[in-house]
Amino acid sequence: MLGSSPWRRKRGAQALAATGATTEEFLVDGGPGVRLQGFLSTIPGVEPRGLALLLHGWEGSAESSYMRQTAAQFLLRGFATFRLNFRDHGDSHHLNQALFHSNRIDEVVLAARDIARRFWPQASPGRPLVAAGHSLGGNFALRLALRAPAAGVPLAGVAAVCPVIDPKETMAQMERGWRVYLRYFEHKWRQSLLRKRALFPAVHDFDDRTLRLGMRELTEWLVVRHTDFGTLDDYFDGYSIAGDRLASLQVPARILMAVDDPVIPVAEFHALQLPDSAVLEIAEQGGHCGFLLGANMDGFSEAWVAENLTCLPLQSEAGS
Repeated sequence: MLGSSPWRRKRGAQALAATGATTEEFLVDGGPGVRLQGFLSTIPGVEPRGLALLLHGWEGSAESSYMRQTAAQFLLRGFATFRLNFRDHGDSHHLNQALFHSNRIDEVVLAARDIARRFWPQASPGRPLVAAGHSLGGNFALRLALRAPAAGVPLAGVAAVCPVIDPKETMAQMERGWRVYLRYFEHKWRQSLLRKRALFPAVHDFDDRTLRLGMRELTEWLVVRHTDFGTLDDYFDGYSIAGDRLASLQVPARILMAVDDPVIPVAEFHALQLPDSAVLEIAEQGGHCGFLLGANMDGFSEAWVAENLTCLPLQSEAGS
């Protein structure tokens, strides 16, 4: 909860500003008719030695505290950063008519390819393109890594903090756990849907009764009305990375999880089947993407991500 607090957001803004970086907004190509918003940060006068693509969690944004702090950590290590907004996140609801959902991995892969070609065409082992994400962004980052070789994305390494593994279990965990987390995401999602309805009233004409549905019921409405998945279980299975789904990873990966995560059951991580090039680290404490180090609101995970991905080549060692 402190990780999402105003103090933490202020600290993230301060950390990014302290690097002296300049930031420019861009629209990138997510496929036919799809535009995604992102922010490229570089330090004037410094030739970057790599580019880090950063992905936020569900109902977060490129301006989330952990995104800014992670960007700051990469910039201090000589990397440029590109903070991508998923569709309908941040200030990007107007860019695409259709709603966001968690199976929109294709547009993120295409956006990553566009980012690589436009902003890092010199990608090489000595000047790598890497990607990192928190929560749902970690799930997207790992799925991006699975698809990167075939899609022509020259991804050299990936890191994920508290990634969603099995969405069905995450939903159940939020329903049986402390309801503050469920209510937090319900509120954020409803605000996003209201904004979408105001922008495209002829297309999104759902009523207020729909918006008052609980998380599970509202997700099922989304699946039935706005996706090609027939059932909620099929939708969840579509972006699950549980079991052996990461076993074919060709891109070196680092995953950080906390035992006390209130949203994602730690047992899911113990059940993962990972290649030798992927390393899982499980901390006793950290909450869900928290990992706060003290009253100054700095975080362990942001530095962990940058340290792992700027020290390429990644070591090929399995662990947990």
